[in-house]
Amino acid sequence: MRVVKHALGDYGSIEILPLADLHIGDLRSDGQKINEWLSYIRETENCFTILNGDLMNTAIKSSVSDTYAETLSPMLQLEQCVKLFEPIRDKILCVTGGNHERRIWRQDGIDTTQLMCDQLRIGDRYAPESAVVFVQFGDQGGHRNHWPVLYSLYVTHGSSGGKLEGSKVNALMRLASIVDCDIYIHSHVHTPAIVRNSYFRVDTRKCTVRKVDKLFINTSSSLEYGGYGEIANFKPNSLETPKILLDGRKFGMKAVL
Repeated sequence: MRVVKHALGDYGSIEILPLADLHIGDLRSDGQKINEWLSYIRETENCFTILNGDLMNTAIKSSVSDTYAETLSPMLQLEQCVKLFEPIRDKILCVTGGNHERRIWRQDGIDTTQLMCDQLRIGDRYAPESAVVFVQFGDQGGHRNHWPVLYSLYVTHGSSGGKLEGSKVNALMRLASIVDCDIYIHSHVHTPAIVRNSYFRVDTRKCTVRKVDKLFINTSSSLEYGGYGEIANFKPNSLETPKILLDGRKFGMKAVL
């Protein structure tokens, strides 16, 4: 499993605004909303992002997306992503692949997300399938060695095909059965959600059991209603997406929508 590590410095707190399912090139992709998110990340000093797949729509003839309704060719979608993300490249913690980009990989063996990351000079932060991201920052007061606060995040685009909210949340919650992390970020289903539950963590070195919280996030998308989503009777989704808030003085995490 891909591991990505970041030491961000002495922030009192940070925000992580994960973005996914932008579907750049789709006729219904809301460019104004995308620019709003990117402007917030760029202008907010302590805000970072994770790009969690389906950044490009990449409709091909064998896919359910309509190739004739694309506003940009796959090559121009790639160029547009590089242009959009270049101003925030230093704030991108991790990038994962999505099922839309994998269409071209399966058909032609070309990974457009990796090409994007290489052009942005962040190839070391790219994980085609999933990644565990370690983020440390801040300073826990009272410690002689000035220990930063450390958080672990598991990020993956996801693959659930469920239409109902319950099945989408179940797909999100199942991530905890894969790896033990503090935060789980899932996308793909276009339904923003925040879930928090508890878990007993075993420390085999100290022979102790400690109750900890886990935070689960499902991101939204930038797509307005229509196209194959309407044909398949999917519900329209909210374009608001969760933002994660992390404390840099003590371990503390929450999300807002």
